[in-house]
Amino acid sequence: MTRAFDGRPVDPVLLDGLLALARRAPAAGNTDGLDWVVLEGPDTARFWDVTMAAARRDVFAFPDLLAAPVIVLPVVDAGAYLARYGEPDKARSGLAEAERWPVPYWSMDGAMAVMILLLAAEDAGLGALWFGVFKDGDRLAASLGIPPDRQILGALALGWPSPEPARPGRSSARPRRPAAATIHRSAW
Repeated sequence: MTRAFDGRPVDPVLLDGLLALARRAPAAGNTDGLDWVVLEGPDTARFWDVTMAAARRDVFAFPDLLAAPVIVLPVVDAGAYLARYGEPDKARSGLAEAERWPVPYWSMDGAMAVMILLLAAEDAGLGALWFGVFKDGDRLAASLGIPPDRQILGALALGWPSPEPARPGRSSARPRRPAAATIHRSAW
């Protein structure tokens, strides 16, 4: 994950190509319940103005993250899935109500699309950082005109990595469990 960007703009053709790949992600029932809010150049300030007070930016551990020329917000629509699973070909599934879903596939499908965008950005030589919108998500959504029945899954910063990378995040030294502890063949 890139936490330091050099601020150079991303060619709109490249960005559109990355988004086109992400839009091909799997979707339960071929539901079209994912939208993307893309903030580029000066518009990225709209994101930071809502999510990080100016005073906090002076002490922010990753100041070059703020130089990312693109912020992408994947926005999911649970209602689209509920409507889709109420249609005749899916009605027998019993999934026309949110509480009936064992896993909220609107979030899963959105996460898969984000992963495609992350991998495609890396493949194109861009840096990317996926991070949560833990505070002021409702205010951010309102400021961007996102309908209140939609959910921002998080934020994806994209851009050209800075030649001076940021120090690693606090969690980077945390070891992963060995494969033998996480892969269970034939049974748990």
